[in-house]
Amino acid sequence: MSQPLQVTVLGATGSIGLSTLDVIARHPQAYQVFALTGFSRVAELSQLCLQHRPQYAVVADEQAAQQLRASLAQSGSATQVLSGPDSLCEVAAASEVDVVMAAIVGAAGLKPTLAAVRAGKRVLLANKEALVMSGALFMRALKESKATLLPIDSEHNAIFQCLPANYAKGLESLGVRRILLTASGGPFRTLPAADLAKVTPEQACAHPNWAMGRKISVDSASMMNKGLELIEACWLFNARPSQVEVVIHPQSVIHSMVDYVDGSVLAQLGNPDMRTPIAHALAWPERIDSGVSALDLLRIGRLDFEAPDDARFPCLALARQAAEVCGTAPAMLNAANEVAVAAFLERRIRFTDIASIIDAVLTQESAIQVHCLDDVLAADAKARALAEHWLQHRTP
Repeated sequence: MSQPLQVTVLGATGSIGLSTLDVIARHPQAYQVFALTGFSRVAELSQLCLQHRPQYAVVADEQAAQQLRASLAQSGSATQVLSGPDSLCEVAAASEVDVVMAAIVGAAGLKPTLAAVRAGKRVLLANKEALVMSGALFMRALKESKATLLPIDSEHNAIFQCLPANYAKGLESLGVRRILLTASGGPFRTLPAADLAKVTPEQACAHPNWAMGRKISVDSASMMNKGLELIEACWLFNARPSQVEVVIHPQSVIHSMVDYVDGSVLAQLGNPDMRTPIAHALAWPERIDSGVSALDLLRIGRLDFEAPDDARFPCLALARQAAEVCGTAPAMLNAANEVAVAAFLERRIRFTDIASIIDAVLTQESAIQVHCLDDVLAADAKARALAEHWLQHRTP
């Protein structure tokens, strides 16, 4: 029997990380946890370390590391505790590691995800921001290494399953007319537009179909999440923005579709549970049990579709514009959105101000061509500074 694959889970305490560990626990002969990272959620990470017994655990700083060491010492755990951004890269690129789940939310996941790619790992990409920010650099690093990149977002995983294996050649050469990227529409799909300025963080985080973290839940409510996924799809599948169409599908049963020139439309369906794409990517090209129940189409009864309303969801239009401009525009879009969403969750701005901040940043700072990672990081920092300036001068 072959040795189990060694897995590093970046962002183990988040919803994707927990789902990943659930799938891994179902197949102990096939997968073993090498490292877990959890930023500052020490209590949760401590419990995961005791349950999955990784060799390493990584947290944000030395203070959190000391707390985790003390917690694990009481239980006799042998897990070594590290801290800081460099340690994230170390456990992502370690020679013992076979698979890296990249599930750190936001720009913080960029460097360790790139480290895993450059080290030639099988990278399960749940951190869409890494690819949105670095785009061409990320794909160049992938091409130059022996890494395998498998998408974890349910939509991109669905597209991956519906495309031929040689999709990197270009969609036209494969007879693909367009990619249909489905979206639930989030919690505000039918809310009167005039009421959007009054919604609360609690309402924005109450997604009708998916259990997600607060930041990604707000992104779903604004449809910025779908905008970021549009940019990600362009890089993953060598597509132009005009070849990716967003379709609102409230049931979240069809996770995305591929439309071919012969009239065929291939779709991937499943219950809205992230363990399905996680299990697919872990075992690819094989299939393993994910723990997800079978899809009951008779119970669902109907599948609905509608076009997104740009007036209701301006973030989606802003993301498409950034995808078309390219260069540093997607990195600035992502950075401004992260600042704006954090401010909304802190009740410093209205929900509708999120798009206003992003628009202001993209208007003030012109995008430039990306030559190196420093260009991306500089654009990210500049956009954050501009967004903070907006907050300081516009927040009542």
